[in-house]
Amino acid sequence: MSAFLRACALSELEEDTPKRVELDGTPVSVVKTEGEVFAINDICSHANVSLSEGEVEDCQIECWLHGSAFDLRTGKPSGLPATRPVPVYPVKIEGDDVFVSLTQES
Repeated sequence: MSAFLRACALSELEEDTPKRVELDGTPVSVVKTEGEVFAINDICSHANVSLSEGEVEDCQIECWLHGSAFDLRTGKPSGLPATRPVPVYPVKIEGDDVFVSLTQES
């Protein structure tokens, strides 16, 4: 079983507004959208910039630099220039706490 780390309080998350956190040295973007909370690696696989500075729409997070969008559920890019997915992580909610496991979902 993978260890879950506290990422933030659920009350800190605004709808469709990514929150960057660092868990054991790994940058993670935590996003509340469409009634769910997702955790995705915060670094774009194309340009090495922070995804948490981008916009969220239709369960995707868009890289602000070149416009590639990544599915928050799978990490897969939906368009160029990115061609490689970014890791997504399991999330669990306990009370007002959001926990993330750095073990990637398969």
